[in-house]
Parts: sequence; structure tokens; C-alpha cells
Amino acid sequence: MGLSARIRTRDGWALPHAVVTVTDMTGAQVLRAEADDEGAVHDASSLAPGPYTVIVTAVGYGPAAATALVTATGRADVGTVVLARQGGAELPPPGPWTVDPAHSTVAATAQHLGITSVHGRFTEFSARVDIAQDVEKSRVEAVIKAASIDTGNGMRDGHLKSADFLDVETYPEITYRSTGLTPAGPDRWTVHGQLGMHGVVREVDLDLSYLGTGADPWGGTRAAFKATAELKREDFAMNYNQIVQAGIAAIGATLKVELDIQAVQGDSLPSV
Repeated sequence: MGLSARIRTRDGWALPHAVVTVTDMTGAQVLRAEADDEGAVHDASSLAPGPYTVIVTAVGYGPAAATALVTATGRADVGTVVLARQGGAELPPPGPWTVDPAHSTVAATAQHLGITSVHGRFTEFSARVDIAQDVEKSRVEAVIKAASIDTGNGMRDGHLKSADFLDVETYPEITYRSTGLTPAGPDRWTVHGQLGMHGVVREVDLDLSYLGTGADPWGGTRAAFKATAELKREDFAMNYNQIVQAGIAAIGATLKVELDIQAVQGDSLPSV
């Protein structure tokens, strides 16, 4: 006898310690139960046959309601109840996530001669994401090896590594440390943080999209993200430029940054 239910996030994760409240048709509460660590509710209380309203709540999530029909056996299976993050934004479950550089891209694009774009990427970096129970207290830390810049042209890469731009001998690392997180819409967040590059630290926001999670071939769980930002070179004391005809700059002053990230659940990457 009793009530059973499964509480999940939109992404299919169990929601432990969600609270299930059952009321009868008069609105009187007849049952209150808490989900276990697997997001399951199995309450053995006996309920009289008939319809009931089931309300599910969890900290940080919007409530959901469902109808349960208790049969003559005194049992009712509500099935799976899905809760969405308050504000409509989702993130992976709490805990550490380690970014996998082999399946992630850190890219930047600059305008060239006012008519086309130069695309580059950094090939050596590491990062960690810590999702907090209070999701807005989640943190991101990343370190990029400045000398790993690759635009597909050796001469250009050498110039970018020089004192005119990244000055990798003096400033070998580019760092990013988040300071906060705010929802920006369904599955979207704004990451507030500090970017350190070329000896300068500036506040930089990332527009973050959470793309979901899934199992990988090595027995792990992966989460995918995409993030974008725009940087001004002059904000990081990279003022080199060459003016070509008609006053057009050889290299644009704005960099568009795009991150495609895969993170593995846990403190370390799998050995594959």
C-alpha cells in the first residue's frame, strides 16, 4: 500500500530530498514524504481510494503538481515528476566537473583588413567547474597556455606570441576565475569572472549555454557547454596595430571568443 513517485530534473537527474505533499479533494494534507538519494518516493501510508493532488517541491526548483488516483488496493504510482530550475535555467548536478581539453575548443576570432576574419585557438588548457547546491555560487577556474596559440600560420603565430601581443615569455598563462553566476533564460547563464591576460586582470562576463549531459564510452558522464565573450585588445594593453590604406586597421580591436566545452563528472579525467 502507499504512494510511489520518481523525481527528476529536466535533464533526467534524480532530485534527492525533494518533498512530496499529497492533498485530498478538499485541500487537506494527507501525506508528506521526502525523496531518497535516488529521487524516489515509496511511502507505505494507507490512503482511501480516490483522486488526490500531488505537489512536489525542491530547493532551487519550481514546484510541480500531478494527480494521483488511489485504487482499491490503497496504492498509487505517480510516475516521473519533472522539476525545472527556478528561472527556467538548468545546470548539471552539483559536484566537481573536469574539462576535457581533447574534446573542447578555446577559440578566438579577430577581423583582418576590415573585410575578413582570422581564426585562432589555444591547444593547451585546463579547467574545472564546481556546481554548487546553491547554483549561483558555482565556480569556474581555467588556465590557458598562451604559447599554444594556433592560427594555422607559423609567422603570424610567432608575432602573436611576441611582446606586441601576448608576450608569452613574460606572461605564459591566461587565467579565468569566476566570481558569480546569474540565470539569463532557459538553459542560459551569465558567468561573471576575472580574466588575467598580458599582465592585466579585467572583469569579463561569459554568455553560457548548457547543452545537456550524456554517458561517454569510458563509463563516465559528460556535460556540454558553449560560451561566448567579446574582448577589447586595448583593455589588456595589447595596443599594437598597423594602419593600411584608407585608415583601415590590419587587425581589429575586438576579439570574439568562443568556447565549446566538454566536462567529465568528477575530479579527474578518465585514463583512455
